[in-house]
Amino acid sequence: MSRVSLTDRTVVVTGGGSGIGKTVAAAVVAAGGRALLVGRTADKLQAAAEEIGSQDAVRCHPADVTDEDQVVDAVAAATGWTGRLHGVVHCAGGSDTIGPITQLDSAAWRRLVDLNVNGTMYVLKHAAREMVRGGGGSFVGISSIAASNTHRWFGAYGVSKAAVDHLMQLAADELGPSWVRVNSLRPGLIRTDLVAAVFMSPEVSGDYAAATPLPRPGEPADVANAAVFLLSDASSYITGQVINVDGGQMLRRGPDFSSMFEPLFGADALRGVVDSPS
Repeated sequence: MSRVSLTDRTVVVTGGGSGIGKTVAAAVVAAGGRALLVGRTADKLQAAAEEIGSQDAVRCHPADVTDEDQVVDAVAAATGWTGRLHGVVHCAGGSDTIGPITQLDSAAWRRLVDLNVNGTMYVLKHAAREMVRGGGGSFVGISSIAASNTHRWFGAYGVSKAAVDHLMQLAADELGPSWVRVNSLRPGLIRTDLVAAVFMSPEVSGDYAAATPLPRPGEPADVANAAVFLLSDASSYITGQVINVDGGQMLRRGPDFSSMFEPLFGADALRGVVDSPS
């Protein structure tokens, strides 16, 4: 029986400077592994590394995942650390397209697709090459419950995360013969700085609670624990899965953000009206 251990394993954690990514990196180190933190802001990465506090087990490599050449360099840095890359947890992503679909900025839509879809592909493409060469490994993509349960007025976010889920399954099917496992985690509402506005709104946070069977929001550690399991030999026969870490919210529905968005856009805009008559 395998235990959850990452002893002597090297793992790339993208988006490692904050939130879920930082917590994942700390969990990798706590399980005995080494974590290469990848992100766009060197200062944030260094601060995260210092917080994790294990200098021999944490390194930083600033890179933008939407730049394929920078991804190549980051993967090479991880592989060169000990000669082999064992795993990746791809947390880098985001959203800047919130609003009614009839009012979405098309340039912002393309930027988000580039970040969440193309960035994921670049990291997977180059990390998988090294894991195949090394005899196997585990890639964990961080998706979102917005990929499965519609989140009205979230623009490209849920659409791009659905693409991430499919990409993980496609890669699992292709790479299985080379002992590379690929899975996706779908977090629900996780308490990070990025969703601070949700917790500040009684209406929205209350609606999340009504839509979630377990009576608490998620914590970054909930996602990190699942990621470490998927990186470890304890999950050696698991691949191609989309695993919700959402307190059961996928059983019910997406949240209602109308109380937050109606004052910004207007009630008519939320149902698609662009130029309503006065």
